[in-house]
Amino acid sequence: MKTVNHTSKALKYVGFLMLLFFSLTHSQSQGDLSENVIYWHIKAVLPEAKLLDIKAIDAAGTHHEVKAIQDSHDISLLNVKALVDGQTLPIKMIINKNDKYYPVKAIDYEGRILDIKAIGEDGELLDVKGVSRMGNLIEVRAIDKEQKQYDVISISPRKGVNHVKGLKMFSEDVEAVIHGIKIFAHVKSLQQY
Repeated sequence: MKTVNHTSKALKYVGFLMLLFFSLTHSQSQGDLSENVIYWHIKAVLPEAKLLDIKAIDAAGTHHEVKAIQDSHDISLLNVKALVDGQTLPIKMIINKNDKYYPVKAIDYEGRILDIKAIGEDGELLDVKGVSRMGNLIEVRAIDKEQKQYDVISISPRKGVNHVKGLKMFSEDVEAVIHGIKIFAHVKSLQQY
């Protein structure tokens, strides 16, 4: 009987130590991740090898950064987000029945939409939209006023270039509803093989 009693107390103590150990290592690994986040630049590529910045623009006309966020060693699929006033906002293709393309927009936590635009050398704003679909992937392009389309890419500050594309997970038109906004597809940075 005494042996069982001591074993039971020892198991509780060992269990407590294991729980403490795992919670400390988990919190340490979470801290390491936030310190090792890499922000990839999002750009539109012109034929003459020029790069245009892609920005999120709020209702006041303020420009905010748009980045692909790498939080692990895997670069094959990265989230594309708008960095607005200390918040990381999702960027999605939204459903707009009046447009032949799918507008690419950031959505804030109150359901307000921010435009995603490429900024030309003369300050011209080019629309960024999903233009064509092949299976679950939608091509994302910057479109100028003459309707010329330019690839959108993400560039690592360390090494690497990915393509920015829309990604459908479901066959329905409405992929999800985020803060009251119907979305068609998620916008991701994808490694091309």
